[in-house]
Amino acid sequence: MGTIVAPIVIEQELVIDYYRGNARALPWRAPGTSPWGVLLSEVMSHQTPVARVAPVWEEWIERWPTPAAFAAAGTDEVLRAWGTLGYPRRALRLQECARVIVDKHAGAVPDSVEELLALPGVGDYTARAVACFAYGRNVAVVDTNVRRVYARAVNGTFLARPRTRELDEVAALLPDTDGPVFSAGLMELGALVCTAANPRCGQCPLEAGCAWVAAGKPAPSAEELKKKKVQKFAGTDRQVRGKIMKLLREADAPVDSSAIDALWDDTAQLSRALYSLLEDNLAVQDERGYFHLPR
Repeated sequence: MGTIVAPIVIEQELVIDYYRGNARALPWRAPGTSPWGVLLSEVMSHQTPVARVAPVWEEWIERWPTPAAFAAAGTDEVLRAWGTLGYPRRALRLQECARVIVDKHAGAVPDSVEELLALPGVGDYTARAVACFAYGRNVAVVDTNVRRVYARAVNGTFLARPRTRELDEVAALLPDTDGPVFSAGLMELGALVCTAANPRCGQCPLEAGCAWVAAGKPAPSAEELKKKKVQKFAGTDRQVRGKIMKLLREADAPVDSSAIDALWDDTAQLSRALYSLLEDNLAVQDERGYFHLPR
């Protein structure tokens, strides 16, 4: 009869203690941060480094401390304040979200995953993160960092593979108490220690029980290394859109088409990028033919 190997589990207290001793002092983690502040941080941090997000978040939360304040802001104000934080459509969706919060929730960010999911621009991760970190709900929060920690510590693989039961598996790890701290700890471990390229195993509280370490830290397989090709930024429509948006954000008045024409040599690409901004309601052409941010 073969040896029965006990399933590897992540020790909850180790993760909780790690977080309490090593968590980054991010502004939205300060005591008293409102659910609206948590929601802002999650939307802003999507595919954007927190170092870039932090100063913008602080400006926004001072300028628009509630969903009602943000809902009443001019769209041009919002797009200027968003700057180069990422896809500007996220800023528009965030304002839609604030208006729904005002209209349907009396200006208070809802506290259940189901109600949060019904808000414009709020996906499963963001809904769970807000419910967990703003309201203390003991729900699984799975991002890229958590996925990677779980893959190594429990499955013994260098990188995570898409798994249909992943959310349930992480949910099964949650402690009865301190669930939000545990969830934040998993995310922090993935961001700071169990990183994608060069994990710092010697600094990891889970090293002694990690399945990947126990297996001898096997190199990633060819399947694990398969990645989607990341489109280069230089020369793409994204770059051209960014140039047009920068011009419109910095302009004191509507700009003539000649100013836009001077931004890029490829007129067909420039026209395509400009049209896409108009389609996305990120730019407006007035009756004179001038362009400006939506108001």
